[in-house]
Amino acid sequence: MSKSGVITGIDVLERDGFKPLQGQRVGLITNHTGLTADGRSTIDVLHGAPGVKLAALFGPEHGIRGEVDQKVGDSVDAKTGLPIYSLYGETTRPKPEQLQGLDALVFDIQDVGCRYYTYISTLGSALEEAGRHKLHFVVLDRPNPIGGMRVEGPVADADRLSFVAWHPLPVRHGLTVGELARLYNVERKIGAGLIVVPCEGLRRPEWWDETSLMWVNPSPNMRSLTQAALYPGIGLLEFTNLSVGRGTDTPFEHIGAPWIAWQDGRRLAGELNGRRIPGARFVPVRFTPKSSRFANESCGGVNIVVTDRERFRPVRTGIEIAVALRRLFPEAWQPAAYDRLLVNHRAFSLLMAGESAEAIEASWKDDLAHFGEIRRKYLIYRPE
Repeated sequence: MSKSGVITGIDVLERDGFKPLQGQRVGLITNHTGLTADGRSTIDVLHGAPGVKLAALFGPEHGIRGEVDQKVGDSVDAKTGLPIYSLYGETTRPKPEQLQGLDALVFDIQDVGCRYYTYISTLGSALEEAGRHKLHFVVLDRPNPIGGMRVEGPVADADRLSFVAWHPLPVRHGLTVGELARLYNVERKIGAGLIVVPCEGLRRPEWWDETSLMWVNPSPNMRSLTQAALYPGIGLLEFTNLSVGRGTDTPFEHIGAPWIAWQDGRRLAGELNGRRIPGARFVPVRFTPKSSRFANESCGGVNIVVTDRERFRPVRTGIEIAVALRRLFPEAWQPAAYDRLLVNHRAFSLLMAGESAEAIEASWKDDLAHFGEIRRKYLIYRPE
């Protein structure tokens, strides 16, 4: 563990007198996770920073306060009077007129380490616009909460990129937002004037609870480090006809559906436990979501318990669950939308053909190794 704790980019920036932003008009891309170590908003810190003119705010999915689970409109910040432009509404990237008069864009948002978590898509789109309009782009870095060592899952097909697969990344990318910005800027040939203000004291293997930093829910349904650890595997299921626990107190910690009967939940748990999946156990449960998919309907399924997070592989676990569902419930489970977040035709085809989790995982081994070679060039925090 860190002996003195981790210092994030905003605190480093403030301590060093806001040097990269001196004399500049700035647009800030942030939300409720943009906080200093003592709980002050990055909005307020930059608004009061000497020599810096904060001129506009930009909010990602869930809004600038992180409270909304739908498209977000433009608004005005009540405290500062600054315009808030939504990057998850009419558009997902800053418009030219919103950037007019700015010298720099600053990004300060906490990611969770998963390809389809859209904050890193907002990062990429905004970086492209900064490059296009010749603005500096300053990333105030934050840790990857599920650690920076493990890289897992299929690399997204390059011809099927979207806002939930902005770049050919594996599902669990093992990078911070600062490292991702460095990768995007070169691999996408953006060429923006990128400045990353790194964390201090961060060791690459550290999980969030080893940093001494305060946990703030990055989005309404991401309420704990356990859920962040599960998300790269369990989140893959959520566009199919399953609940992934949204509308309950523990999203992503269980999956289920009304068509999974009482005994079926026990069968599914038994099947998965029989696979001896590293770092995980499965408990049959019934739950009733209060909102989202299957709201107010009793669902059977399983609770996923992480017993050893260092051995636990969320994507492999998600694939194991998908294979078990395909085998046990071939008529009831509708997997057609599973590829919406997997975004890998080869792996999805093997799942549909009834192949094993081992065969599916083997299908992405070479692409993952190639990504690892690319990724290595952009690392800021080296393993000890």
